[in-house]
Amino acid sequence: MKKYLFLFFIILGAFVAKAQVPCFFMKEEKRMVRLPFYSSNSLIILPVSINGSEPINFLIDTGVRSNILFSKSLGDAVGLEYSRRINIVGADGSDQIMAQVSPINTLDLGPIEGRLQSLLVLEQDFFELESVIGVPVYGVIGYEFFKFNPVRVNYDDGWLDFFKEKAIKWKPPFYRKMDMTIEDSKAYIDAKIKQARGPKLQAKLLIDTGANHGLLLNRETTDSIKMPHLFIESELGQSLGGILYGYIGRVDKLTLGGLSMEQVLTSYPEETDYSAIIKASGRMGSLGSEVLGKTRLILDYPRKRLLIRKGQTFYSPFEFDMSGLIVKKLPNDENRLYIGEVRQGSPAYRVGIMPFDEILSINKVPAFLWELAEVFKLLRSEEGREIQLEMRRYINNDINNYDDYKVSFFLRKQI
Repeated sequence: MKKYLFLFFIILGAFVAKAQVPCFFMKEEKRMVRLPFYSSNSLIILPVSINGSEPINFLIDTGVRSNILFSKSLGDAVGLEYSRRINIVGADGSDQIMAQVSPINTLDLGPIEGRLQSLLVLEQDFFELESVIGVPVYGVIGYEFFKFNPVRVNYDDGWLDFFKEKAIKWKPPFYRKMDMTIEDSKAYIDAKIKQARGPKLQAKLLIDTGANHGLLLNRETTDSIKMPHLFIESELGQSLGGILYGYIGRVDKLTLGGLSMEQVLTSYPEETDYSAIIKASGRMGSLGSEVLGKTRLILDYPRKRLLIRKGQTFYSPFEFDMSGLIVKKLPNDENRLYIGEVRQGSPAYRVGIMPFDEILSINKVPAFLWELAEVFKLLRSEEGREIQLEMRRYINNDINNYDDYKVSFFLRKQI
C-alpha cells in the first residue's frame, strides 16, 4: 500500500510541477485546436487578451525568447505589475531600450491560454511595426508558445494548429523531416545554399517567423558568404533598434530538407554591434516569412524537428519591389500611406517622388481603400505594368501648406 501511495504522490507531483511551469495550454483536453490568423506578408498575427483585457494584436515570433509588450502606457492601462527594470539591446547592437518586467500574467488566445507568462514591457512606446506591416501590432509572443507543443502553420489558408504535446509522433504524409536544434530558446536548422558567386554553404539558420525577409545571410559570420554581382542597397526592415539597412541580392538555390527554391531573394545586412551575438550563436543567417510563407510547417520543439512540405506558392518566383518605393502606413486609425524611401535610379525616382510624400490614390483608387500588403503585391506584380499615383507634398512640414501632383511610371525589375 505504501508503495502505491508513493507512486501516486510522484505522479501527482509531476502534474502539479507542470501546472506551475510557464507554458501555453489548451483550455480543453483535445488533440489539437485551430487558430485562424491574420497574415501580412506571411507574418502571423493573433489577437491576445492580457489578464482579461480586450484582445490586441500580437506577432507570433520564433526569433525571440521573451514575450514583449510594446507600450508601458498600454501595460499600465491593463493593470500590469512590474518587478524590475532591465536593458534590452536593439537589433543594431548599440541602442539601449529600457523595459519593465511584468512577471506573472495570463495571455488568452481563445482556446489556448498562456499561464504564468512574463512580459517585457517597453518604457517607450514602439508602434513602428504598423507602418511596415499595415496593421497595429502591440507585442510579440516567442519561445513559450512553442516549447511544449507541436505547432503547424498553414500559410496558404491562414490558420495555425496547436497540438497536444504527445501528438504527431509520426511524420505526416507529404512532409519532410529536418533536425532542429533549440539553443537559447531559439530554433535552428541546417540548410544548403548555392550562391551566385562563391562556394556552396552548409548554413546554420535561425527560423524567424517574425521577420519579413526571405533568406538573410550575415557576411561577418564567415568569409564563405559572398555578395552576388547584382545587388541593390535598401532598407531591410524595422526592428526595436531602428531601421536595418544593407543589400538585397539573390542566391541561386536554397535547399530545405530536400526541397529546393531557386533565385531566392537574400538580405545582406550591414555589420553592427549586434554581430558579436550572431557570431557567438554559430549561425550564418536566418529564414524569414518570405521563404517560410511558401511552405507548410510543423515546428515540433519537443522532438527537436521541423516538418516541412511545399505550399501552394512554393514555385512562385521571389519578386522584389519594381518601383523603387518603400511605402509605409501612418500608425493611426486612418489608412494613410506615405513614402519612406525612394531608391536612386528607380522608376519612381525618375519621376520625382520624394520621401515623406503622401499617396492620395493608386491607379485612381483612393489610398484609404488599399491595404498595405496589397500595395506591396502591386509594386512587385509585373514588369512593364503602369502605376499611376496622385501624391501630396507638404511644404516645410506644414500640413496646411502642400502641393498635389500626379505621376505615372512603369514597373521595372532591378534585381
